[in-house]
Amino acid sequence: MTDAAGLDTVLGKAVTILRAFRPDDRAVALAELVRRTGLHKATVHRLTGALVDNRLLDRVEGGYRPSGGLFELGMLAAPERSLLEVATPFLQDLYERTHETVHLGVREGHDVVYVAKIGGHDQARSPSRAGGRMPMHCTAIGKALLAHADDELRNEVLAGPLERRTPRTVVAPGILRRQLRQTVETGVAFEREESTVGLMCVAAPVLGPDHEALAAISVAGPTGRFRPERFATHVRAAATGLGITLTRHDPPH
Repeated sequence: MTDAAGLDTVLGKAVTILRAFRPDDRAVALAELVRRTGLHKATVHRLTGALVDNRLLDRVEGGYRPSGGLFELGMLAAPERSLLEVATPFLQDLYERTHETVHLGVREGHDVVYVAKIGGHDQARSPSRAGGRMPMHCTAIGKALLAHADDELRNEVLAGPLERRTPRTVVAPGILRRQLRQTVETGVAFEREESTVGLMCVAAPVLGPDHEALAAISVAGPTGRFRPERFATHVRAAATGLGITLTRHDPPH
């Protein structure tokens, strides 16, 4: 269920309905939307109808699903759009050099939000997706961003709780803090099956003129063939190049 802070307004209720959808949903029935949101059935029925009329939801067999109108609105998000436009050549070059799954992510709260994901036919199985989010502490991109965050944010995250997503997730604050110091020293962060069993990753921060992390770039692959250390130089170079290019523009924060 979504945070109920805005449930006393029509807009808050409509947003609650939209946020009730999950990445793997094909169609969600009205009764399930009522269950997920905690809203009254009549309210959900009325607002889903209005969202359909405004092309934010589609009415399909089995219930409702997000519509293309939401994608159009998402593409108007200026900072992420401008970041993606500038970053795309660097991500494509990195994919051509590695032929592994490439990500671009930014920080939102204590999470990583993935702005882009590029992978070939043989890409690693990964829960990440463009527009999706993961906790910072268990992803290479998240560690790269957290290592260059201000002390207050870093202490907030380290104070936990640190969710254990796999048996190898680092949930000891002292170990994680040591990894973050190493990331600052070496310019790269590693994940070794900490967000997903069978997946390894290396990431580098995209730094702005004041050494703040504007974003981070990563390369991920399956444990059977992927050795993240081999790709550290490539990832660092892509992140550095993107940071220099963004500095010439108005850097998106």
